[in-house]
Amino acid sequence: MTRAAGLAALAAFLAGPGADYAAARNTDRGRGAAPTTSALSPYLRRRLLTEEEVVRASLRAFGGRGAEKFISEVFWRTYFKGHLETHPEAWTRYLAGCDAGRDRLATEPGLRRTHERAIAGRTGIDGFDDWAVQLVEEGWLHNHARMWFASIWIFTLRLPWELGADFFLRHLLDGDPASNTLSWRWVAGLHTRGKPYLARRDNIREFTDGRHDPAGLDERAAALEEETPPREVPPAPADAPPDGPVALLLHLDDLHPESLSLGGARVVRVGGLTASVEGVADRVRAADEAAIGDALARAGAHFGCPVEPVREGWAGDLPVVTPFAPIGPSAEALPAGCRRIRRDWDERCWPLSNRGYSRLRGAIPKLTGA
Repeated sequence: MTRAAGLAALAAFLAGPGADYAAARNTDRGRGAAPTTSALSPYLRRRLLTEEEVVRASLRAFGGRGAEKFISEVFWRTYFKGHLETHPEAWTRYLAGCDAGRDRLATEPGLRRTHERAIAGRTGIDGFDDWAVQLVEEGWLHNHARMWFASIWIFTLRLPWELGADFFLRHLLDGDPASNTLSWRWVAGLHTRGKPYLARRDNIREFTDGRHDPAGLDERAAALEEETPPREVPPAPADAPPDGPVALLLHLDDLHPESLSLGGARVVRVGGLTASVEGVADRVRAADEAAIGDALARAGAHFGCPVEPVREGWAGDLPVVTPFAPIGPSAEALPAGCRRIRRDWDERCWPLSNRGYSRLRGAIPKLTGA
């Protein structure tokens, strides 16, 4: 998991399947087949590639009209981050829901058995079981399969949505706190209140090219409900970088230090912080460690300074600057006193992400100059 690998994947996508992205993206061809999506999300999740550079590369390759659908999907990732920043209660409710769900598993044998069969891929539901096994074995699912899986988990199996989101976040190589949490809320009919995403047998059959034909799905379920939606708050303020020598702290939400706007700050020391959700899969942990190792090596070379383990007093008397960490494990693990620098991309996009996606989508031409 390196920036060089991400750039190679981006170039391959733009030179090949990217031209057919809008027409093919909804089809899941199954394990072993060439993906119909870009498969860039593990790199975007860690910002080994930034959203902005991927958007601009696609515009150069395909033009505004040809790249429109792909760019819109990249902006969904930015939208979810901005929306969670302006609705942090969605994250705290998710964490509380995970705890409540685990308590139910401990006291409700029937629910526990259903949960165990679901994560082991032994429900007997065609498609769902294959996706559960693929998730654990590969750390990956096609986006459409993720939606079907989440819908079946919530509405057919009647399992707590938070436990499904936790299952995804622990196993997905591109598991992102904002995208994952809010996507599950969207399927449940909580993000867009009263409008759930219901997996349909005919849709699954069509977009898996007939490989899966699941019977017994609840295609008429009502949306989940919550007493009130998460409250909207202003995004947490960012900091300006100080002038003079600083220590740069990298984390898993932003691993492209070469493109940070540091103003008059001069990086003389670099450290890395790896923070993950509890119980993260070994495959994801290995990818995280490879990604941060790659970023630290690049940062040391770029700034011409030593890279040191982050421990008590690692920065000495230097002020510590860090890329802004959105809500999630990285933000929770940052030491007190860090000066958090927000990228211009987020500064411009997050205020437009406080409501539905349409507001940000309508601003894409202005934001990209397309």
